[in-house]
Amino acid sequence: MEDGFSSYSSLYDTSSLLQFCNDDSASAASSMEVTDRIASLEQRVQMQEDEIQLLKSALADVVRRLNLSEEQQAMGSRRGPTKDPALMRKSPSADSNVGKPARPMIATLPLRPTVNNGTILPKKGSTLPSPSGSGSRKDTSTTANKSLSSLSRTTRILYLPLSTVRRANSNEHVGTLTRKDSGDSKGNRTRAGSTGSNSSGKRSDSKQRDPVFNAEEGYVKMYLKGRPITMFMPKDQVDSYCLEARADLPSNKLKLDWVYGYRGRDCRSNLYLLPTGETVYFIASVVVLFNVDEQLQRHYTGHTDDIKCLAVHPDKITIATGQVAGTSSDGKQLAPHVRVWDSVSLNTLHVLGTGFFDRALVCLAFSKSNGGNTLCVVDDSNDHVLSVWDWQREDRLAEVKCSNESVFAADFHPTDSNIVVTCGKSHLYFWNLEKGMLVKKQGLFEKQEKPKFVLCVTFAENGDAITGDSSGNILVWGKGTNRISHVIQGAHEGSIFALCMLRNGTLVSGGKDRRLISWDSSYQQIQTVEVPELFGPIRTVAEGRGETVLIGTTKNFVLQGSLDGEFMSITQGHTDELWGLAVHPWKPHFLTCGYDRQVCLWDSSSHQLIWSKSMEDTAQSAGFHPSGAVVAIGTQTGRWLVLDTDSKDLVTVHTDGNEQLSVMRYGPDGNFLAIGSHDNYIYIYAVAENGRKYSRVGKCSGHSSFITHLDWSVDSQYLVSNSGDYEILYWIPSVCKQVVSVETTRDIEWATHTCTLGFQVFGLWPDGSDGTDINAVCRSNDKRLLVTGDDFGKVHLFAYPCSQFRAPSHFYGGHSSHVTNVTFLYNDSYLVSTGGKDMSVMQWRIV
Repeated sequence: MEDGFSSYSSLYDTSSLLQFCNDDSASAASSMEVTDRIASLEQRVQMQEDEIQLLKSALADVVRRLNLSEEQQAMGSRRGPTKDPALMRKSPSADSNVGKPARPMIATLPLRPTVNNGTILPKKGSTLPSPSGSGSRKDTSTTANKSLSSLSRTTRILYLPLSTVRRANSNEHVGTLTRKDSGDSKGNRTRAGSTGSNSSGKRSDSKQRDPVFNAEEGYVKMYLKGRPITMFMPKDQVDSYCLEARADLPSNKLKLDWVYGYRGRDCRSNLYLLPTGETVYFIASVVVLFNVDEQLQRHYTGHTDDIKCLAVHPDKITIATGQVAGTSSDGKQLAPHVRVWDSVSLNTLHVLGTGFFDRALVCLAFSKSNGGNTLCVVDDSNDHVLSVWDWQREDRLAEVKCSNESVFAADFHPTDSNIVVTCGKSHLYFWNLEKGMLVKKQGLFEKQEKPKFVLCVTFAENGDAITGDSSGNILVWGKGTNRISHVIQGAHEGSIFALCMLRNGTLVSGGKDRRLISWDSSYQQIQTVEVPELFGPIRTVAEGRGETVLIGTTKNFVLQGSLDGEFMSITQGHTDELWGLAVHPWKPHFLTCGYDRQVCLWDSSSHQLIWSKSMEDTAQSAGFHPSGAVVAIGTQTGRWLVLDTDSKDLVTVHTDGNEQLSVMRYGPDGNFLAIGSHDNYIYIYAVAENGRKYSRVGKCSGHSSFITHLDWSVDSQYLVSNSGDYEILYWIPSVCKQVVSVETTRDIEWATHTCTLGFQVFGLWPDGSDGTDINAVCRSNDKRLLVTGDDFGKVHLFAYPCSQFRAPSHFYGGHSSHVTNVTFLYNDSYLVSTGGKDMSVMQWRIV
């Protein structure tokens, strides 16, 4: 060992570094020039980096020698697994290291070197030397170059014996890529499942290591974030398994059948009725065309991220929608843009502004008087750029910085396609398009108190502009002027969010006070109707059929009703992030819950809400009792409650810990409930009286990180769990004991497969995954399909079992946020997925 240290110390003379670090010539008090001081500091920092690099390499050699020593000991004692009960009672962290070589401690070192004041320096290449020597870095310092060059050569020589030993003594077969290192010992066959590294550092090699197949022991080892995860396969598959075999695509596909929800909380003017009888609106990255009478939905799915604005052409067929900037699954930036499309064929006609717009699109409007040939757009850049487009030629006619404050609405004048009106925080602007320039006139409030926000704008039949503001006033602006001609003072209590001019000349206003007020042509009030508090403030108003109006609310309801006060909800959804999803065991029903404290039971056949219930705590998870009589809801506070499925009445409430409960899972026989918590425990309850009586059995202790997923065996005797540090552990829940025998667990038949880690599903992980990309997994009840929801808004459909590396899949967009949960209905007729921040629930038909 001393020889190793001496060989490293000879490479670099640390005394020069100490002398240089103690030199004060580069301080602010020095007489040196600034540029010289900077150069001196850079050289000093570089020498410190090289010293750190040297220390890491020396430590790597120490760890390498320890690994080799323990490997030889393990080879000498491979006569069978230990039967020592004392060993079996060790703590999970200790148990996870039994029979395994020491994990590379080097992984726990910081990836980015720091100087004494804590400033992080930019990372230049790998901070650890790789076996190939690629870790050496190019440098301006000749001395450092020579030292590190020698260091890389030394490291390369040191690593070779270990690799040789592993190849000579292992029956493991790797995939197509070269294996980077070996951190395995067959001694760990005494422990069921995986024992991931406790190191919190990221791996130094940039390539994802391929899985390894050990034919002798019958396991596949995969790597997530550099951590090994050992997955034992059923005995009858060991002889026939081939890691290099290619998996097939599933024979089935998915088709988007229904989208639950509407985005009214933070979007405006996004609700219209088409001549086809379809109501058009959006949520996530899907535009929904909903025929209420026929209860049919069609969907435009051309967008790749959140849609924020929508406009309907005067022909009532062509539609424009604008989306935000996003990031694809491979890290590429997706530019914000406008898509113009045909609402009959759902074909995209034009894509505008890719590379021009910034962040997102917030306002869209077609011109009215010139056949709708032009489109005005406002983006969400700092200057909120207003641009006018000849959309058919995809030609930008003019652009101008609109305002450095928020812009809420933009619209063309109905009789003059050269006039655009925009409004927002502290402004109302009248723009005139002249010779490729947009010329601004500011609205003059004069004696009228200037509101903080001008929130909406529409036009009267005579060409007057009408605005609603945050002071609750409706202001009328004379045609062709920027002055107020009429004021309706205090039209609403609080902000006016929406104005709509009906065909018969009646003006309808709606606002924060939930009132819908109609006004005649001389701005006298006709009727006032208040929307029930359940639905929330009015966000947008649109003209419906005959005397009806359509209302979008800030609580994400779409209402259909009349000015007489009869309102019916035609669409509703959640108003905050969604995580909880559970399916009824024998009915076409599913339940959702989330951070909006709402629990909703849905009928997938009628697409109707059966009931909803408000809770005190934010909800995280849910699970139905096998009888279907009750459903358990887990919250973010450690409380969990059980509701009667039919009446939504509260059956019981319990508390376990004070952290979020990620999984609520009943055993197939209905006699036990397992609760996975973020406090690293699995709480087990005995269940009686058809899910109405609960008594705590105990808690399963062994995970070193939070519980992410749970599955029960078919006979309800065993439980498998995954955790945040990629462990797979097995349990006998009736006694809360961990099962460590591989021979016991490898052939267990599981009633469900929602765990993201395991031999039957490891092929779903994409190359280069960090282990958190897949949020949810579900196996179909006929055991032919596997579906996943990922962090990139995609739902993937695989064939099951999915036990070949990088298995192919069909994948589907629609969600604009991480897909938090996926599950098949009881009869596999449909699949349901929930979006996180997009707050949507999507129902997919399996075809």
